[in-house]
Amino acid sequence: MNIFVAKLGQSTTGDSLKSLFEQFGPVTSAKVITDRETGNSKGYGFVEMTTAEDADMAIEKLNETEFEGSVIVVKKAKPKGQKGNNQRRFGRRY
Repeated sequence: MNIFVAKLGQSTTGDSLKSLFEQFGPVTSAKVITDRETGNSKGYGFVEMTTAEDADMAIEKLNETEFEGSVIVVKKAKPKGQKGNNQRRFGRRY
């Protein structure tokens, strides 16, 4: 299951994110998204866990907790290609 993690601190790395989630089960991948031009963190990332049960437990236990100086938001990621609310708010169709 893919998990979306937001409000990450600038010093958070994929490795530190992986370590945080591994306490709830095996982590397939963990990535902090960075700006292509600057290489700076965009403040969010994704964690892939092997089972939905482990992922659900991680979401429940880690959402709105402090991690590396920031209170993070943890929730189930939307499937790739599914847009958020921005296109409705701004009237765009993709």
